[in-house]
Amino acid sequence: MRKITRRAALFGGGAVLGGWAVKRFSAATPVLDGTQSLAPAGQVSTLNDASGLSETPIFRHRVLQDDPNDVLVAALRAEIKEARAEGRPVNVGAARHSMGGQAIPRDGHAITFDNGWLDPDIDKGLMQVHAGARWSQVIAALDPLRYGPKVMQSNNDFGVAATFCVNAHGWPVKHGPMGATVRRFEMVLPDGTLVDCSRDENTDLFGMTMGGYGLTGAITRMEVEIEPNKRLEPTYTEMPVQEFGTRFVEALSDGVVNMAYGRLNVDRAGFFEHALMITYRATEDQTDLPPASGSGMVSKLASHVYRAQLGHERMKRLRWWTETDLAPRISSGIATRNSLINEPVVTLDDRDPNRTDILHEYFVSPERFGDFIAVCQEVIPASYQEFLNVTLRFIDHDPDSWLTYAPAPRIAAVMSFSQEMTARAEADMARVTRELIDRITDIGGTYYLPYRPHATSEQFHHAYPGAARFALAKRQLDPDLTFRNGLWDNYMGAL
Repeated sequence: MRKITRRAALFGGGAVLGGWAVKRFSAATPVLDGTQSLAPAGQVSTLNDASGLSETPIFRHRVLQDDPNDVLVAALRAEIKEARAEGRPVNVGAARHSMGGQAIPRDGHAITFDNGWLDPDIDKGLMQVHAGARWSQVIAALDPLRYGPKVMQSNNDFGVAATFCVNAHGWPVKHGPMGATVRRFEMVLPDGTLVDCSRDENTDLFGMTMGGYGLTGAITRMEVEIEPNKRLEPTYTEMPVQEFGTRFVEALSDGVVNMAYGRLNVDRAGFFEHALMITYRATEDQTDLPPASGSGMVSKLASHVYRAQLGHERMKRLRWWTETDLAPRISSGIATRNSLINEPVVTLDDRDPNRTDILHEYFVSPERFGDFIAVCQEVIPASYQEFLNVTLRFIDHDPDSWLTYAPAPRIAAVMSFSQEMTARAEADMARVTRELIDRITDIGGTYYLPYRPHATSEQFHHAYPGAARFALAKRQLDPDLTFRNGLWDNYMGAL
């Protein structure tokens, strides 16, 4: 077994954490990381997240760079012990890319992992990996071995354990969330105990932690499945939107499709009337795979067209033509699996201080996809929010997470809005979100939790009926409520 260590020195010696550049430092060194203010003594520091709308006071932000061994465990225990003694919360994060404080401990101890340690076992198709390793580091380590992640988010900026804790998914098929590929993990509990968790050992803790948003403890090391890298070729199929749910499931049933996603047109004149399905299959030639790349020519062109949609219906129609007609003609689309998922979030960064990109995500059964489309066509155009994109993915049944959004196979709809950073826009976004949640849960769907906390408490408990059980077990595990964040404070703290 060959150990591969990656302590990434990205962008001048720091690691990119969801758009924030975090410099290396000792416990005694001030953090100049873009997320903390240089406050004079006696004034609080703050953390924010990808929304730019979640600035939250914290007591301390500490970056830990140790390998997943006794030194890291001791550092975590010391931080947790101090926080418990002073009645302050703790949260361990990586990119902190959620959008409503789900990864920020108010007035507490924010810990960020910065270590890309990875130890692959190719014969077993597994990797041992530091909880805080970024997917970009994982791909960089595995790609020369002709392997890559089995399931990860569609962007490479995020941490491995963070992906597990928000129960994130990707577009490899037919898989459930990334947690379906996790075999086991080590975790420091709120009382300082180091435990092993798997589907056979500490089973309840495994299910609570998968999609538990860091509320159960601090993961240090994980054992995760990996998959051979492949050269893939896309097939583009345009269709009326009402056919998408059925044809998407049919396309994935032959076992040959390796990756797949869908898109819908977003111009207001014909909003959500057309669908594009992109399916990837292995090519015959699997020799001499090129190194994993990042954004290609088509991806960079698409990012410019994507931003130009803002306030321009003509550009939205141009983008649809680009994806359905131009891209298939000017590029073969052939790429390795690792290259397709080796894309940073910054590719689509708006770089506008007066606006922010806000994500929604909804999960519906393929049989109710037509009803979902009807809901969106009625609700979204009635808002003055700028709707930029929706990507459709398949998520298989998730039997493990206590806060599952996929109790049966689902189509995930990942939506991107561009929002003014104003009180008016925030109020309108809250209204639209609540209306969508009500209408989508009425057809048996649910919504994803890492985004703006606009859902009402009633909507949260309707969509996640396991929340009461989770909260009760959490209080038994962590009676001092040491591990807390915005999700707990907003929705489960009163249970």
